[in-house]
Amino acid sequence: MSMQSDIAGLVLLEPAVYRDARGSFSESYNRKIFSDSVGVDPVFVQDNHSCSERGVLRGLHYQLPPAEQGKLVRVVRGSVLDVAVDIRRSSPSFGDWFSVELSRENLKQLWVPPGFAHGFISLSDHADLLYKVTAYYSPEYDRSIRWDDPEIGIDWPDIGIAPLLSPKDADAPLLRDAEIFE
Repeated sequence: MSMQSDIAGLVLLEPAVYRDARGSFSESYNRKIFSDSVGVDPVFVQDNHSCSERGVLRGLHYQLPPAEQGKLVRVVRGSVLDVAVDIRRSSPSFGDWFSVELSRENLKQLWVPPGFAHGFISLSDHADLLYKVTAYYSPEYDRSIRWDDPEIGIDWPDIGIAPLLSPKDADAPLLRDAEIFE
């Protein structure tokens, strides 16, 4: 099952989960179901695994063309608030953001197409986030936008501690100063 967000191209997926006394089973990726639900059939070239402690905030990250990435994001341990920001300058939703809690319990997935910056904050003591990407990591095209840009206005949750950021994320430019998609 999928649900379009208010931002064109961004799709929340809720895979069927079969639960019984032994536990649960779900398909984490099914190409046909994905392409039928999302309307695109991307070629995924790399799987990434991010481990974060409570309060770790990663993002807002993206890659510029020709190395732009689509990402299919899910959590297999713990929970995160996952965020995507439309950075397509020509889009009617430019600068708009969407957030959703992804967790081991709800098994929701977020399709973040190229043209979006992506980030998350770990809400649990430990969170393992897995994501498939449509382009290889490319340091030369790797960019970020400041997580707390007031013009974007993301409503990050107060989890009782200050976000733990990498130096790159702490020094990221504001959206208005960033190199982004046209």
